[in-house]
Amino acid sequence: MSKEQPQMAQNAGSESDVSVVYEDLVLREDRGGVSYLTLNRPKAYNALSLGCMQALINELNGVADDKSIKVVVLAGSGKGFCAGHDLKEMKEGATEAFYQETFATCAELMAKIQSIPQPVIAKVHGIATAAGCQLVATCDLAYAASDSRFATPGVNIGLFCSTPMVALTRAVHPKQAMAMLLTGEMVSADKAEKVGLINEAVAPNELDERVDQVAQLIAAKSSYTLKVGKEAFYQQRDMSQSEAYSYCSRVMTENMLAHDAQEGVDAFLNKRSPCWQGR
Repeated sequence: MSKEQPQMAQNAGSESDVSVVYEDLVLREDRGGVSYLTLNRPKAYNALSLGCMQALINELNGVADDKSIKVVVLAGSGKGFCAGHDLKEMKEGATEAFYQETFATCAELMAKIQSIPQPVIAKVHGIATAAGCQLVATCDLAYAASDSRFATPGVNIGLFCSTPMVALTRAVHPKQAMAMLLTGEMVSADKAEKVGLINEAVAPNELDERVDQVAQLIAAKSSYTLKVGKEAFYQQRDMSQSEAYSYCSRVMTENMLAHDAQEGVDAFLNKRSPCWQGR
């Protein structure tokens, strides 16, 4: 697990206390084929400092290569999921080079979430704002406590949420996305579910159980099939319909020839449980 560097601690907003040097920025716990990754900057509402984003990328790289992990759950520690970029760090950095590095690292993080073979589930509580809302929109699935709230409020401080917009416009209807981007107002979990930003809003005391239930349901599938399906989903999304059908026909042909598909069909026909081998 990655730790905050001393020089980064001085730029970490409300976590500028020297004790932050010894805190893990991202916690990882694996159980039942699921890797639980938790952003761990609770005093800063898990703001995405440069170090925090790099730490999460590193953890995702480790998960991607771990064949025992079939699903990833991304959560935040403390009172909220993620408040977006660390504005104090960005103000103190205040150079074009630092801003370019920050947003390039953020783009790398979002791409990594969608490129690793395992499905990634966002487990949201409290707030998910700006780049935190971008995280939610980027994850493959998202479940939230019914009292959680979402926003892209950059417009309120003269900074349009342009990079969060990329993920947001791919998750919800354009007019709903534009309303969030132009007004900066908070959106309830109920509204977030209705517009497709999250899959489901549940009672706060049921969130852990619901996410675990979904994660275990997915983890019971073939890891090979999950990898093939996730990759194809994002590849075909921006193709024309004819291109998408051509591409997905090739994917299904290759998938059908794979061991796990043959095993799954045989198990279904013979009314037995399949034995996946991840190939």
